[in-house]
Amino acid sequence: MLLPEHQYVKATSLEDCLGRLRDGQRDDKSDRETGIRPGIRVVAGGTDVIFNMRLKLFQPDIALSIRNLECLQQVEELPGGGLRIGAGCTLASLEKHPLITVRFPALAAAIQAVASTHVRNMATLGGNLCLDTRCWYTNNSEQWREGLAGCFKTDGQLCHVIKSSTMCHAINNADTPVALIMLGATLTLQSAGGSRTVPIAEFYRRDGLKHTVMKPDEILTHVEVPQVSARTTFIKIAPRIGMDFSLAAVAARAGGTGLQASDVAIVLGSLTTAPVFLHEPARTAEAGGLSDESIGRAVEQVRVELGELTNLYGRPGYKKHLANVLVRRALEDLREK
Repeated sequence: MLLPEHQYVKATSLEDCLGRLRDGQRDDKSDRETGIRPGIRVVAGGTDVIFNMRLKLFQPDIALSIRNLECLQQVEELPGGGLRIGAGCTLASLEKHPLITVRFPALAAAIQAVASTHVRNMATLGGNLCLDTRCWYTNNSEQWREGLAGCFKTDGQLCHVIKSSTMCHAINNADTPVALIMLGATLTLQSAGGSRTVPIAEFYRRDGLKHTVMKPDEILTHVEVPQVSARTTFIKIAPRIGMDFSLAAVAARAGGTGLQASDVAIVLGSLTTAPVFLHEPARTAEAGGLSDESIGRAVEQVRVELGELTNLYGRPGYKKHLANVLVRRALEDLREK
């Protein structure tokens, strides 16, 4: 599959990148309104963007590379034990970083779970956080898609997964957001007009088309992770480790030791259009601890809070079963830590 015709431009600085994004939005009003086919597409590692360009999912006039911006490739310690991680850091550089493996082992596990070593050598943390949503219809070749009517993500007003739906149900398959939401991380979004900080739990939308709150002229520059002293875990289920996107993933934390459980957080990923924070199961685990009985009650509440699931990349019943299994495994794993 050949890449569509485009210009490849290397940003000389963060300011240069943001200026080009600002000017590009001014020049292309239709792209700014839809957000589907921007005139400029930011590329870091390119492991997902370039592949999707080959599929003709978007055909930007300019691929703007930020790969060489050193200001986005630093890991800094924060007062209190937290970390500030540049969005341009490759996943390979982070998965064995001593400050991450020691302080945030669940995040390290989530990073190591992303694809293969070859992909992680290129892919960046920011790219994984901004990973486009995926769908069995959309993520196929242009020739294959021509056999069906368009959808919300292409050029139509239809969802092939749920015909009666008024929105896109493509799935968020990124691994690192699940762990970072559990850890309470915040993101820095920057444009030529300034920067803003967004809790990662508020970054994702339950809309497969416009799945983040990031504006077309913004880029994600840094991730801040606060120090967490609680026990944490990350578990992913995929058909083929290192090759396939996950069928489901979970990240969880709990304060205390043994059966004790305080400040519990449980986050599920790869099941819907956005990661899901399971509030009631977490409160149940806090109230009853991590005994088998309490974990059983928490698992029973997963289906209710998870809500309706689509048949995208798996039948709804199987996905709910995966969610139950992962939550049980995560809470039992925390009990053993």
